[in-house]
Amino acid sequence: MTDQDLQQANVSCARAACCSTLAWMLFLGTTVLGLAVDLWTKVLAVQHLKGAPPIQFIPGWLHFTFTENQGAVFGIGQGKRVLFIAVSVAAVIFLTYLFAQSGRQRIYQLILGMLLAGVLGNMWDRIWLGHVRDMIHALPRWPNFFPWIFNVADSLLCVGVFLMIAYSLVQPRKRASCAT
Repeated sequence: MTDQDLQQANVSCARAACCSTLAWMLFLGTTVLGLAVDLWTKVLAVQHLKGAPPIQFIPGWLHFTFTENQGAVFGIGQGKRVLFIAVSVAAVIFLTYLFAQSGRQRIYQLILGMLLAGVLGNMWDRIWLGHVRDMIHALPRWPNFFPWIFNVADSLLCVGVFLMIAYSLVQPRKRASCAT
């Protein structure tokens, strides 16, 4: 296969995602649904948890408590709002590029939608509020094991990254052809 054949195959593969209604539905549908659930739960958290004692949904295992996170994952980089917004914009561009190159990889498109929803959910908070609203505290019984409080967007990002790694191990990339 010549370089020109390879280039034409890659263009054809990109068109497979960009011209497919199913691909767009998976990518944008997952993004919109994930973003809606994230923002809705954040509104509920502010209404019902801000200033209130934690709700012990499953005592010792799953509590809901409100916090405002000025940093990134696990509270890293407190006060670096502009940096995190810039990284989020770059992530949106990169995820959109990955979608355009995804061909007919439907599971991959769904995973990319999850990741995009997570990025957009936390970016929304940083832009409009200056912090991220967190409310899910898993494993509060073991404070030194997992002391962090997170939100739906964080969950989408963590699960999405895990699924992307697992998918890349199971579904090897095919050169010059679209994966089915």
